[in-house]
Amino acid sequence: MGKFCTYILKSKASDEHYFGHTSNLEKRPVEHCLGLSAYTKKFILRELINFEEFESRSEAMILEKFFKTLSGYHWLKKKELFNSFRLKPIPLGLNSRTG
Repeated sequence: MGKFCTYILKSKASDEHYFGHTSNLEKRPVEHCLGLSAYTKKFILRELINFEEFESRSEAMILEKFFKTLSGYHWLKKKELFNSFRLKPIPLGLNSRTG
């Protein structure tokens, strides 16, 4: 596994998506879903729908920034990463708090 990941979270309630990067893919998305991030608390994020692994933080940040552009949005739609039947959401273990 790479050292850094760019990830996409989806809100079940509002169909909103959040793009981020992390060095701990097991912990960071769960923190968002538990409302521990002030910015994402309002989105009620519940599913990790995609992630890409990288060797460096700068590579992960470049992809995150691209996802947040109009070109990135269109690329994701074309690749069917939004509302895709090909991708199965990864349920986040919210029943037990992680350390």
